[in-house]
Amino acid sequence: MTTDILIVGSGCSGLYCALHLPKDKKITIITKADKKSSDSFLAQGGICVLKSEDDYEAFFEDTLKAGHFENDRESVSLMIKTSPEVIADLVSYSVEFSRDEDGNFNYTREGAHSASRILFHRDITGEEITKKLLMRVEQEENITIMENTALLDIIEDNGSCIGAVIAMPDGKIETVSAEYTVLATGGIGGLYRHSTNFRHLTGDGIAICIKHGVELKDINYIQIHPTTFYTEEETDRSFLISESVRGEGAKLYNKDMERFCDELLPRDLLTEKITEQMKKDGSKHVWEDLSTIPEAELKNHFPNIVKYCMDKNYDVSKECIPVVPAQHYLMGGIKVDYNSKTSMERLYAIGETACNGVHGRNRLASNSLLESLVFALFAARDITKNPKEKCTLPFVDISAYEDRQALEKQYKDIVLAEIEKYNKGE
Repeated sequence: MTTDILIVGSGCSGLYCALHLPKDKKITIITKADKKSSDSFLAQGGICVLKSEDDYEAFFEDTLKAGHFENDRESVSLMIKTSPEVIADLVSYSVEFSRDEDGNFNYTREGAHSASRILFHRDITGEEITKKLLMRVEQEENITIMENTALLDIIEDNGSCIGAVIAMPDGKIETVSAEYTVLATGGIGGLYRHSTNFRHLTGDGIAICIKHGVELKDINYIQIHPTTFYTEEETDRSFLISESVRGEGAKLYNKDMERFCDELLPRDLLTEKITEQMKKDGSKHVWEDLSTIPEAELKNHFPNIVKYCMDKNYDVSKECIPVVPAQHYLMGGIKVDYNSKTSMERLYAIGETACNGVHGRNRLASNSLLESLVFALFAARDITKNPKEKCTLPFVDISAYEDRQALEKQYKDIVLAEIEKYNKGE
């Protein structure tokens, strides 16, 4: 197979990157599952934006403070300054954000934010953004999406990525040549028993980069979300109780129904408080009280959370729900520069699988969608400015990739071993 640009992943970063590449380029997007099974679709809370120049310093400081000041300051600045352009772009794609009666944006606030600067669409902001991007991508004649098609390896020649080995939906192994390859393979939640991520997101892109000696950064910086719905049932993934509910006034209680912390602490610090309280109480969860939010606002702003809890026999307007921390997000990943270029020529990484330093050691709430879109845009612009000729692919022994189960286990083990090395400071 041949293409001009191969994008691995159909989340918001991969889709947005594709839309900003030249229309005369053949763009192929492959995705391991169906095109809607990306964590971008699961994002509830919202997307941050610089709503006025007066908020720049506070937005910048909030991001650094949440990240324990380990953030790349230039990356943070680029993200914040580009946010109005990205939001205007999304609106042009018919993305709808909550507005007041006069048509002005409504803003909400989440943990560690000093001001309300988060745009939202009920409690399915990620779905609204990604769905509209997908609709636009499907209108473009030069973009093809291949579902249930997995990346098995990249093909390297003289230090450059010139293509990939992929598994087709029928299991057939193919090679594909490309001017550029963009990894948008998402997070690593599938490696964990309790995670808000889809199970098929196991860090394949990261494992392949480790295999080829592509540089990583802070791969052990893994965020635990403090509030997911606690259940004794076996589930594929943990259901997120958005941080926005705490931004709107929800409270956390111990087993005696007493508040024990500031609900708007940064995620890592709040997770510590909850974990300590669970240990102290000898319980498997704490309680979250959403009844502090007016019922009309609950139903308007958080309809899916309300419905999910009701399906679990909890009426959030009248009673508390059990919540527990779960793995949520990877702040580290494949090391990239400000244009999302990796240490290997012709290879880019965007979205959660990439690390440009924006988040530092802990991600500020609702910066994930924004960061993914901003640096996907930068990747597309850099690729556009630097066209390459496709190379002739060398011989690839595809028999080495035929045992998919063994390969997937190998890649999982590679990522987990690398995380452990980082934890040990090796």
